[in-house]
Amino acid sequence: MKKIRIMFITLLLLMPNLVLAYSNKILVGGQNIGINIQSDGVLVVGFYKVNGKSIKSNPSIEVGDYIIKIGDTEISTINELTNSIEKNMIEGKVELTLLRNKKEIKSTLSLVEENKIFKTGLYVKDSITGIGTLTYIDPESKIFGALGHEIIESNSNKRIEVKTGTIFNSIITGINKSSDGSPGEKKANFKPSEVYGTISKNTQYGLFGTYSANLPASKEFEVANKDEITVGNAKILTVLNKDEIKEYNINITKINEYNKIKNISFEITDEELLSKTGGVVQGMSGSPIIQNNKIIGAVTHVIVDNVKTGYGIFITTMLEEGEN
Repeated sequence: MKKIRIMFITLLLLMPNLVLAYSNKILVGGQNIGINIQSDGVLVVGFYKVNGKSIKSNPSIEVGDYIIKIGDTEISTINELTNSIEKNMIEGKVELTLLRNKKEIKSTLSLVEENKIFKTGLYVKDSITGIGTLTYIDPESKIFGALGHEIIESNSNKRIEVKTGTIFNSIITGINKSSDGSPGEKKANFKPSEVYGTISKNTQYGLFGTYSANLPASKEFEVANKDEITVGNAKILTVLNKDEIKEYNINITKINEYNKIKNISFEITDEELLSKTGGVVQGMSGSPIIQNNKIIGAVTHVIVDNVKTGYGIFITTMLEEGEN
């Protein structure tokens, strides 16, 4: 059997009298957004040798660990990491606190001296920047949802834990087309000074936060219940040129209520979309899926071996996560 590969593209909360926590009509997105997340701690993404020597730590530091303290000093940026190491290093060693799988681990790091400079042997990150698609804004709570999947740091394959973050304006400048076995991507220019909102959560169901700019002139759509979604024709809203949101035709081929995020299987049938993108491309994550004039979900994945096909998540799942 041929192996199918996939790639990322991003509890029902009840109120009194069974009123849903989210609005039954929401502003539907489709616009491209820039994303910046400052991680909650400094993420270890790799190692390097200094003077032919590898890093030594006890217990061992692993790729995907967050460094959250040097000595007793809490740190969350690379600058804070560097300054704290200089202040707390004793005889070439420093005590640090790691966060691994939500558990704190104490460790001692032995630095290596090169040209009278002590080096850690660690590759680290404290932030990540990218693009995606805004899925919705709840006009009542001003909560937004985007992507429909989590943001993962590519070297460590770990979810980025959010300390602070923003979504902001970005303009599509071109498309690297997808082909079977090689997903394409949107290319964009960032405008980070034009902030749309602040990010509070990066979860397996998407990126969530508070929309702080003036609400866009988007159409309100009713939210579809899961049992209203059917196989057959539907549309996605996304941007392929500058900031123009357009509708494109898809065909829903399967509904899966039991998978957490791959709920809607679909194929692209729109000739214009296929001619411009070749299929689903990265950066399309979060594109709203519309059926029978209701929002039913968002695009989340491309199937790498057949890039005209992909998966989507139920919109109700995103709304429930966003309001939690």
